[in-house]
Amino acid sequence: MGFFSNIFAKIFPSAKAEDIVAAPPAAASAAAPAAPTAPAGPASIPLGEVAPILDAMPGAKGLNWRTSIVDLLKLLGLDSSLAARKELAAELLYSGNDEPGSAAWNIWLHKQVMRSIAANGGTLPPDLLD
Repeated sequence: MGFFSNIFAKIFPSAKAEDIVAAPPAAASAAAPAAPTAPAGPASIPLGEVAPILDAMPGAKGLNWRTSIVDLLKLLGLDSSLAARKELAAELLYSGNDEPGSAAWNIWLHKQVMRSIAANGGTLPPDLLD
């Protein structure tokens, strides 16, 4: 099970790990124009609204999980170290030029995690998909 699968399983514990695809089939973002095309994900299944699930988790009020990948990982009880985030970025096919750990790199990583959650059936408000 990959790092993204761990994230998804923390949000949707009943999801089957083998059905989770890390990189969404969406077009490459401006931050990583040369990203390879990801494999098509499974057919979306209605899993529920992600924001209310995360907002209801213990400790959510003290964390900025909506914009911070580090806070999102902390909220889910996962490793938020630079090494862990590098592993996640590799799984999500990062190919940009930003320094790992930089603000731009962390923003890209958070957006890709949100897009991947949506690609796997999670429902997100539009502001989390920008």
